[in-house]
Amino acid sequence: MEVLLVGGDNELMRSLLIKLNKEGHHSYVLTGSKYQIGVYKNAYERYRFPYESDCLKEIFDSVRPDITIFLGAYDSNFNWSDARKESVRYQTALQNVLTSFSMQKKGRFIYLSSQEVYTQSYPNDIDETQETSVFSFRGISIAQGEEICRNYKHTMGVDTVVLRMDHLYMIPNKEQADNVSAIEGNPCAKMCIEAIRTGSIQANANKIFSLLYADDAVEAIYKTVRAPSLQETLYHISSGEETDESRLAKIIAGEMGADVSVVDNTVGTASRVILSARRFADEFGLTIFHHEDEVAVKIVRYIKKHSGRFVKLEEVRKNKTRDLKQSFRVIRGAMIPFLENLICFIPFFMLNNRAVGSRYFANLDFYLLYVLLFAILYGQQQATFSAVLAVAGYCFRQMYTRSGLDVLLDYNTYVWIAQLFILGLVVGYMKDRLRTIHGENKGEVQYMEHQLDDIEDINTSNVRIKNMLEVQLVNQNDSFGKIYEITSSLDQYEPSEVLFYAAQILAKLIDSKDVAIYTVANRSYARLFSATSKKARELGNSIEYTKMEDMYQPLKEKRVYINRNMDAKYPLMADAIYAEDEMELILMVWGIPWERMTLGQANMLVVIGYLIQNAVLRANRYLAALENERYLGGTKILGTEAFESLVKAYLGARNKGLTECTILAVDLGEHNLEDAGNALAKLMRQTDYIGTMADGNLYALLSNTNAEDADFVIKRFRNTGYESRIQEDVAI
Repeated sequence: MEVLLVGGDNELMRSLLIKLNKEGHHSYVLTGSKYQIGVYKNAYERYRFPYESDCLKEIFDSVRPDITIFLGAYDSNFNWSDARKESVRYQTALQNVLTSFSMQKKGRFIYLSSQEVYTQSYPNDIDETQETSVFSFRGISIAQGEEICRNYKHTMGVDTVVLRMDHLYMIPNKEQADNVSAIEGNPCAKMCIEAIRTGSIQANANKIFSLLYADDAVEAIYKTVRAPSLQETLYHISSGEETDESRLAKIIAGEMGADVSVVDNTVGTASRVILSARRFADEFGLTIFHHEDEVAVKIVRYIKKHSGRFVKLEEVRKNKTRDLKQSFRVIRGAMIPFLENLICFIPFFMLNNRAVGSRYFANLDFYLLYVLLFAILYGQQQATFSAVLAVAGYCFRQMYTRSGLDVLLDYNTYVWIAQLFILGLVVGYMKDRLRTIHGENKGEVQYMEHQLDDIEDINTSNVRIKNMLEVQLVNQNDSFGKIYEITSSLDQYEPSEVLFYAAQILAKLIDSKDVAIYTVANRSYARLFSATSKKARELGNSIEYTKMEDMYQPLKEKRVYINRNMDAKYPLMADAIYAEDEMELILMVWGIPWERMTLGQANMLVVIGYLIQNAVLRANRYLAALENERYLGGTKILGTEAFESLVKAYLGARNKGLTECTILAVDLGEHNLEDAGNALAKLMRQTDYIGTMADGNLYALLSNTNAEDADFVIKRFRNTGYESRIQEDVAI
């Protein structure tokens, strides 16, 4: 299954990647940022693009995800210190991702919400029918995200589901220590930081809630990932374990040490917000493995170890100093053109004064050249400023010989000023326009270059994935080509040998030395047919599989059994082979490492089982077609050719350690062959055989029986009037 995770790096993202990788899925990550933040270990491929990138559609087209999970309320890309600004970013990001998702017309979109959509107090657990009540920008954004998902489902027909987590908490990521949302939404982490900063924890016993650990949330999320269809579009996920701030604070203070105290800040009426997970539990089942007592201790130890990253007052002061320096640099950069203008005005003022009355330069207007120079260099703003300085210099020079009133009343003064401003503003406008056009062209070129880089990155990823899949398909032992090639080798064996070597081939494909195949004798018991090791025989020659409830229930539902609890009474994996809804064979596997007990390995076991079933079915059909020729007329005695072929198969398998068997030579005495065959057949198991060999004597083949167990059969035959002995050397 292809799964696309959308969000920043945090403990929830890491847990999801570990879970999906363990179950054999391909996990892709859209980081939401172009910067190298987080390694995203266990991700099949990483796409480092911001949410506003135009390449999201290409990413969805490339991945074609079956499941898309948007971290939403738990996305570390959003720092809610400026909630108003982040609210706009959040809505834009979700819209862009959902639009790209809806265009592929396939898959399921999972949006992770939180209990923050409820801010009032509720005496009972809150179910999914309860209307939201929220006032903060962050809560409103999360609630609007839910509504956007519902609208896309109704209008676009896409499969969207909203999962509301109840007070989700996790071990915070030290790399995200400055992210407000990562701390504010985590009550344990918030109290730990408060304790380090102040030496005390403010706690309100009237604030009642329920905590949900990230690993438990991941298990619940994965159930919605695996489900072929969902009955609802909104589910609450909650531990249902009620606690309050005072109790949690005491746990944290106890682990922090004696120098941390709990300050009782209980005021007002009780505020209770606990989500009801009944709808989710009824449909999928919900088990909580982690409790706040043990997890809070881990969080305290982690934050104490990295306290310098979470409480960094000195760094805050450094940031303020850096911001002041940055502001000063901006102001200085803006002032430089004005200072240049003032400095350049002085020589032009002096040149203009020297030119007055000069024979050669009297008609040269230095002020006009000065204005045009700054209009060409800087544009309209500096052209206007230089024109104002030029007018002031002109009026000052005129008042050397005339009064200020004469200068103001002179018509030529206003003509010259108009000429100066018109030329300066026109040239400045042209300069600004050229600068704007150049900037737009440069921006468009940069945009196209970024697009080209993005396309190259996506194409590089696609080529890498394609090459990996080609190698897997052609060369790897677990590719379908290799599996079919190996299982097809069963066709070269005699019909009676197929099941023996099926165990050997299964062991090779699963890469395990311990494999057993049981044949179902009736609706309760199965008998061991072949096994590749002593470990694989430890369940015994006969098992009542219906009593092995943990294994039987998945097999009954035609699913692969995976021994996740590592129960020694069961194999690590098992699969049943059916024929017309009747269980015929049970494949059991031991000796595989925990990390390979995944959904991918289970699917491979199913495929191998079907291929083995085809080989067995062909063998059974062949034997059924020859049934009249194999048995002596009217008896259960196999003819010489059929019995010798069967004995040869069992002895060959025994020599290779695939099975155990014992051959008994029967002394007929005064009895005839037919009567002996009918009498002895009633004393044998369904998996045992009786027949004649080339010497004309009667023999019994006891499958999965050693010499010690054969004594019981010999005594049983003797009580019926037939003597028998173990035949050690059989010549065929």
